[in-house]
Amino acid sequence: MRTKVLSLFALALLASACSSTPETTAAGNSGGNTAPAATQPAQPMAGGIQAGSREDFEINVGDRVFFGTDKSDIAAEARATLDKQAAWLQQYPSVTAVIEGHADERGTREYNLALGERRANAVKNYLQAAGVNPARLSTVSYGKERPAVLGSNEAAWQQNRRGVTVVQ
Repeated sequence: MRTKVLSLFALALLASACSSTPETTAAGNSGGNTAPAATQPAQPMAGGIQAGSREDFEINVGDRVFFGTDKSDIAAEARATLDKQAAWLQQYPSVTAVIEGHADERGTREYNLALGERRANAVKNYLQAAGVNPARLSTVSYGKERPAVLGSNEAAWQQNRRGVTVVQ
């Protein structure tokens, strides 16, 4: 019985993965023309990546920066990534972004939610100072609830102390 349930679940998952449609937004009020949300018109890039897409941002710019233990200040290494993020966001002015703040597993839930919020706001403030319209940016803190890497060691903790810019 358990095997049948797992098989049905796997089949449903496979079927849903094959039936996705591209995200589009209305380009105007009268014509119903659609284009990818990030740019109008969309420009394909090498490798099949759509210019102005989430994939373009993640692969060609970098969507995350890392923080020190109990820190929310922007490190020198993070500035280069955030400068590229700001330039990309200015190139695609119709794109909005949610900045996620994350923490490692150490500390209380409340402490890590507050730390994640400080990290998300630090990223938002940096992007704002670099010229990105603050109305296009929002923040959310996940604290330690969504680790990127599982583990209770320094290597895992380093990857989980992060700010992630998620373009919409």
